[in-house]
Amino acid sequence: MFTKMPCVVLRSFGAGETPALPVLTLAIAGLSMAAVAAEEKSAAVDPSAFLQTYCVECHGADKQKGDRRYDQLAFPLADELGVIEVQDAIDQLNLGDMPPKKAKKHPDSAELTAAIAALTKQVETARETLAAAGGQTILRRLNRREYLNTVGDLFAMPMETFDPTTKFPRDQVVEHMDNIGDTLVTSGYLLDQYLEAADQVVERALGMTKQPEEQEWHFQGNFDQGQELRYSHGKVYDFRYLCVYEVPNTVNHEGGYAAIKEFEDGVPADGIYEIKVLAHSMHRDTPYDPKIFRMDFREPFRLGIVPGDKRAGTMHHPQPIEPQLAEVTMKDGEPEWYTMSVWLEKGQSPRFIFPNGMQNCRQAFSRIASQYKDQWPKDDPYKGGIVEARRIVLQHGKMPHIRIHEVKVRGPLYEQWPPAHQELVFGKEGFREDRIRDILRNFADRAYRRPVTDEEIDRLMDVVETRRAEGHSPRQAAKDALKAALCSPAFLYLSEPGHIEGDETRLGAHDLASRLSYFLWSTMPDTELRGLADSGKLLEPGVLAAQLDRMLKSPRSEAFVTGFLDSWLNLRSLGDMPPDRDTFAVYYAKDLQNAMKRETQLFLRHLIEDDGPVTDFLDADYTFANKPLAEHYRLPVDGFAPEKAHEFRRVSLEKEPRRGGLLGMGSVLTVSANGIETSPVIRGVWLLENILGTPPPQPPDNVPPIDPDVRGTTSIRDRLTKHRESATCYDCHMKIDPPGFALENFDPIGGWRTHYPAGRKQGPKIDASGELASGEAFTDVTDFKKLMMDKRDLFTRMLTERLLTYAVGRRVEALDRPEIDRIVKVVGEHDYGMRTLLDEVVSSPIFLSP
Repeated sequence: MFTKMPCVVLRSFGAGETPALPVLTLAIAGLSMAAVAAEEKSAAVDPSAFLQTYCVECHGADKQKGDRRYDQLAFPLADELGVIEVQDAIDQLNLGDMPPKKAKKHPDSAELTAAIAALTKQVETARETLAAAGGQTILRRLNRREYLNTVGDLFAMPMETFDPTTKFPRDQVVEHMDNIGDTLVTSGYLLDQYLEAADQVVERALGMTKQPEEQEWHFQGNFDQGQELRYSHGKVYDFRYLCVYEVPNTVNHEGGYAAIKEFEDGVPADGIYEIKVLAHSMHRDTPYDPKIFRMDFREPFRLGIVPGDKRAGTMHHPQPIEPQLAEVTMKDGEPEWYTMSVWLEKGQSPRFIFPNGMQNCRQAFSRIASQYKDQWPKDDPYKGGIVEARRIVLQHGKMPHIRIHEVKVRGPLYEQWPPAHQELVFGKEGFREDRIRDILRNFADRAYRRPVTDEEIDRLMDVVETRRAEGHSPRQAAKDALKAALCSPAFLYLSEPGHIEGDETRLGAHDLASRLSYFLWSTMPDTELRGLADSGKLLEPGVLAAQLDRMLKSPRSEAFVTGFLDSWLNLRSLGDMPPDRDTFAVYYAKDLQNAMKRETQLFLRHLIEDDGPVTDFLDADYTFANKPLAEHYRLPVDGFAPEKAHEFRRVSLEKEPRRGGLLGMGSVLTVSANGIETSPVIRGVWLLENILGTPPPQPPDNVPPIDPDVRGTTSIRDRLTKHRESATCYDCHMKIDPPGFALENFDPIGGWRTHYPAGRKQGPKIDASGELASGEAFTDVTDFKKLMMDKRDLFTRMLTERLLTYAVGRRVEALDRPEIDRIVKVVGEHDYGMRTLLDEVVSSPIFLSP
């Protein structure tokens, strides 16, 4: 994939080079006198001779650094691989990375500029020749998240509490992208899972023939909460209360989920249930040391509901499917009734959580019992052990928690019957045997995202007839035909065959509608977009742009914000290497993982809505944070009201310039660390790949390891300096290490630090200075970000390529480079606006073509 770009670069020539002044080597738009002169001289420059003179030392028969070999290149270029290799050389020359400082020969500025022009001309000529030969259409299947969203929309069903894809194999990713067509392979195992998933989906949507009877349940007393709390709750409360003490994601899982033991079998049918709780906050004025709890007692306690399923595991432990369904803010004083409405699947039961509870109630019980033992009655002293600690603190102390006295459940509640998902499939009159063909046609027409053919309906009717012959009812036979449609390639794949328009191949209206919808919403086209495709109006001037505007304004475009950031910045991997719980307890106590991810999502959303400059990703004087994240960033928190501490707001970074842009965000800094320590190498590689789009080559097999410093007496900089003494390591690490050093003041969860840790002592002072391979020096991360701003066109190119890759589901190719160049130029002329970039991506021939 092409990830490097020619850009405006001021290259400083060092000792022994001529001239010793910055020279503008190439401008994308408009061009310096040097570039004009180069255009005139380029015909006289032999690109092959230039490469032989200055490049084969590192890229010849003896050595092939970066897997590039230039001594065998033949001009004119005849294939895409040659174009990629020469374009890579052009990019490295523009960046000032080639030839490296230690090379034996260096071209002067005039020769370098002329050579770049000559090589560029060779690439452009080759692209024109290759383009005339035509491209390749990739058949792409829906990935897992697209499948989930699509079946949810196809049946108009809520999917938060239902996941039929749990057994699907993980989608393969390429550079963090999970929707690349040639990697989304379909195995026999996956086909079996498609059959099983289709059965679950159709039976869930259409299985009920009669409206379930509304029921009521009332729970009062007999609140057994699991073995850890059973003794203390029985001894002190006689099981009268259901109590929640800690946040859900603790290590011991003692008091983070309050499930109703008598309701473990769950609700009898899918539907909306009204949950009423008689509850209140307890001991928000606790006299104990706040450090024990890691809570902000100025904030009112919050009570939430997540689903639980005893078939999925222990009810007071985390489960695979547990989205937060509702939340209320509790009051102190006497208990009050609170009402919440939630959707539950058959067999699920409501579990209560404490989103801003303490970090670890087991540790809190133990510390309070021992630290305040002089406060316990003399006839009931604390004698040690966690079991007695729980009892004595609950009986005689003031342990903060949410106390629930009664729970009432009513449901299932339906706004209509048949429910909307059945009406959508069967029609308002419900299922009728004489309408089976029409039912299948209407369904397949939506599922296939294009007009269905008679032959396709005939095949589905064959399924109906076969099932009827086997003795199944007409309704069941029709459902089985719907399941067959969900396993059809027409549903599972985005084929995008295209049609000829003059000398170009373009997507048809229905394929274009699908591409736009899966780009922005990760799901099938809605009624309006589908109608424009059916009429052909989507292909008319201005209509596609209007749909882009409408769809970006929809809340459903949150799928783009989440999906693209997960793919570009690899935020889906946030938490895969969880930070150490002892060292970084605040990460769990304050739910910083979700807060960090939300910050980055809101930042992108803001740029889209305001057409803000994409350069804000490199540096900005604002961000979005809730109170816990702002505290983590050492920002003022006076503007956060206690009852809204968990809500996000825009905050100023004018007095904290270290934080501006992606490189100061906790999500990026955490996903580029391993949860225990930081590595300039890992973060440097991450930055080169995802910010500059210039990934380093894979290390050679014989690369020596970086020796760990188990004593903490030397810094990582010292160890990397030694590592670079190896000739096989020097060239790559001179590019990788400096960006990584710039971020070393940020710990594994993005907290600011001035020294490395060394056990309980302060380790070596952090040196965040460095020098880029192109010669620019910086002193710290703020200084480094200024250098990144100078590379704004390089960043914009990388972002454009990532957006196009995500949008069309294929790798960017060498033939795409001229169009990407055009987009970068246009975006730069419009103040680098994010919305402008999206407009250009969607209107580009790359997006409009198969």
